[in-house]
Amino acid sequence: MENVFAFADEWGPAKIIHVYEPEIGLKGILVVDNVAVGPAIGGLRIAPDVSVGECFRLARAMTLKNISAGLPHGGAKSVLFGDPKMPLERKERLVRAMACALRDCRDYIFGPDMGTDETCMGWVRDEIGRAVGLPEALGGIPLDELGLTAWGLRHAVEVAAPMAGFELAGARVVVQGFGAVGRHAARFLGELGAVLVGAADSRGTLYDPDGLDVGHLIALKKAGGSLLDAEKGQKLDQDAVIDLECEIWIPAARPDVVTEENVHRLRTRLVAQGANVPLTVGAEGILHRQGVLNLPDFIANAGGVICGALEYRGASRKQVFDTVEEKIRGNTEKMLQGVRKDGRMPREVATDMAMERLRQAMNTRRWKVF
Repeated sequence: MENVFAFADEWGPAKIIHVYEPEIGLKGILVVDNVAVGPAIGGLRIAPDVSVGECFRLARAMTLKNISAGLPHGGAKSVLFGDPKMPLERKERLVRAMACALRDCRDYIFGPDMGTDETCMGWVRDEIGRAVGLPEALGGIPLDELGLTAWGLRHAVEVAAPMAGFELAGARVVVQGFGAVGRHAARFLGELGAVLVGAADSRGTLYDPDGLDVGHLIALKKAGGSLLDAEKGQKLDQDAVIDLECEIWIPAARPDVVTEENVHRLRTRLVAQGANVPLTVGAEGILHRQGVLNLPDFIANAGGVICGALEYRGASRKQVFDTVEEKIRGNTEKMLQGVRKDGRMPREVATDMAMERLRQAMNTRRWKVF
């Protein structure tokens, strides 16, 4: 069994809760990392193989993301063990049961994540009343449909491109994970003149150096198909997406897809992290030494949680789009200023920015640690 204190530090985690209901096959974990600025928002992920350590890393990423965005929320992450493609009836039963099991954990607000969506958040809201990323009929802003996480990613890339040494017009884009974040990132960057040359989903990688038809690929995925159902483009195995030459490489799927063992295969100038913790810290260090600019997850992909927090307070769509643009452009510019100044890794600069804000928040509490 994992030593749950092995990764604890002065910031958290505040609590770790294991959920187990063998009668219905429910097994889950909640990590609430830090609530100094307010109740934690974090997604409910459905996956077969998430450890407590990985859940903690994801929760910490949410703490950094929320504090960096100036939100009155801490960070958390919950995981429900299972196949994200399980039958809908079973998914509903387990999601509702997970919500009920965490009913009394009032410093945690559920949000959508891999394997869950606005319908799932509607079930959670029905059970305990605490959820963001709700269906539009319940006052929600359709995050995945509008692509608000990718909207923020697009602005982070636009700010960072000059420092990475290329113009967006004609820049080649590769997306690893063509889901809600990846497909919209390809679309938004395409509007700026960038060209999608490679994309991967769970079945494999599609590649065309002359450019892929983003609209066609989105339609294929919406119809329940795969990128490999496209008529044009080379069909490669799933792992080949790491090898495709490009200016912008966007990991938008699982954690730790790029590690010290495979990072040498990346051929890009800019990595824009659409997923949470998609690169190990060691891999990020290697890229930095090679001169590849890396935009950390909690800076680049905060659009989704900004949307959720504003939705929770009744904001309009326009307010959400404007706020995501403002927050992510500002944080990216500030981070890159620090990188230029002293040559440190972007994640180190961004973490210092976030922790300074968190330190100030924690010093308002009864038990001060700084």
